Amino acid sequence: MKVVLRRQAKKMSLMDINKIFSMLQPREDEDNGESEELNQAVSEDDYQTLDKLLHQDRYKRVINNRSGWGVPSTPLRLAASKGHLRSLEVLLSHGAEVDSLDVKAQTPLFTAVSNGHLECVKALLEAGAGPSGSIYNNCSPLLTAARDGNAEILQQLLEHGAETNVQARVPEWAANSTACSGPLYLAAVYGHLECFRLLLLYGADPNYNCTDERMIARIKEPKTLLEICLRHSCRREFIKLLLDFGANVYLPNIKKIAPGSEGLELLLQARAHPKSLMSQSRLVVRHILKQAGHAHALRELDIPPVLVSYLQHQP
Repeated sequence: MKVVLRRQAKKMSLMDINKIFSMLQPREDEDNGESEELNQAVSEDDYQTLDKLLHQDRYKRVINNRSGWGVPSTPLRLAASKGHLRSLEVLLSHGAEVDSLDVKAQTPLFTAVSNGHLECVKALLEAGAGPSGSIYNNCSPLLTAARDGNAEILQQLLEHGAETNVQARVPEWAANSTACSGPLYLAAVYGHLECFRLLLLYGADPNYNCTDERMIARIKEPKTLLEICLRHSCRREFIKLLLDFGANVYLPNIKKIAPGSEGLELLLQARAHPKSLMSQSRLVVRHILKQAGHAHALRELDIPPVLVSYLQHQP
């Protein structure tokens, strides 16, 4: 069974802040136009010329230099933003820094995700790119993919260990409902059902999509995902998935929800009727797999396919 190791979250110190500013400064040492030539080859996806240039030491020395107009960045970031897979692969083969940062503290992976370049996302992840992006950036690749509704990219990130309950990085004193809005919340309010289902399958919390209890405690009236989905009139499929994945049906404040909606009827039915033994067993199996760090490994279990489909909430 494949085990994905998740990287430990880091806290930023004053030393980190000084380091990030120094890293983000464009480096022009020993650069006599080589960076511009590399960027030109990347812009045109002229990967053969790019490869020839990088076989020369004077070009290889500047492979991670940040240059260009607008947002000074590395050639790898440029290839990722344009979706030029062949150039990106050449750069990686010559030792380009896979998690280099631009002036916005965005990694090439973040840029590839933001622009919807699936193949570049795959290549960067296989090369060891951090699926969570940079700790110096407030957003993350997973939040971006969930918001944009790109299920294929989202699944790649999840398979490489991206945290399903990730939040935007804000100071604790700035905690509010938005700060607790994880990828599951974004998938719901933007109507991306497949992304919503994927996140739940990979272990997203069905109640708050936030595991920081201190942050939740600082919010005057934290709203569960069930309540958010009901208030945003999300389709019944969203409500049903949350119920199937064990959302606490007694947490939402139904007094503030307009009566008569289909979603509210589902919630009231769930309150009136306990889950079946099969449904409870499914929750237990999924909970055990999540605790073991294998929430997505159902297909590797030695059980009949019909049970795998049931555990994955498929017809």
